[in-house]
Amino acid sequence: MDTKMTKIAVLVSGGGTNLQALIDAQERGELGNGKITLVVASKPGVYALERAANHGIAATVLSRKDYDGIAAYSKALADTLEAAGIDLVVLAGFLTIIDEQVYERFPNRILNVHPALIPSFCGKGFYGLHVHEAALEKGVRVSGATVHIVTPECDAGPIVLQRAVEVKQDDTPETLQRRIMEEAEWKILPEAVRLFCDGRITVTDNKVYIKGEQ
Repeated sequence: MDTKMTKIAVLVSGGGTNLQALIDAQERGELGNGKITLVVASKPGVYALERAANHGIAATVLSRKDYDGIAAYSKALADTLEAAGIDLVVLAGFLTIIDEQVYERFPNRILNVHPALIPSFCGKGFYGLHVHEAALEKGVRVSGATVHIVTPECDAGPIVLQRAVEVKQDDTPETLQRRIMEEAEWKILPEAVRLFCDGRITVTDNKVYIKGEQ
């Protein structure tokens, strides 16, 4: 079981900085039995596609505007992932809404990274800089990032890993965003992927248990 390669698809909508973190980890041999075999972009022309091409990773564009609704788009996405034999789906700045068709076909096999310590600053409307703006408005001293398993309810799936990051008094949303990416997101996302690919994650009663951890 442990020797079987885990095929990973990374879903993107923009520049692909988290995709790059995963590619870098893979090239350092840090994704365990996992290999990124497909990148799916929700719109053409995004820089994440260039990152995939630069590293010889197959990529495809499934543009939301080419489909009548969320259901048609979700079916096309799930069909694409299944046809590619994907074992693990990673949302890396994927901003297109998908429905339960994808979750049902990949139960407990979709990971997302969120730029805050869930359950703070998460849910509908909390994405990109909005997350960091809200954190700074609240005056929190600590923020961070969370990797969680994706379920139909936004940002409510079982938490895999979290890492805290200090908030500084002179932070702007942009500086806080950058620090959280560098100190948390780019570290815990590859680590969570490795744990999954090495078969160390189990989910019971909406909680993640990691084999070998106390």
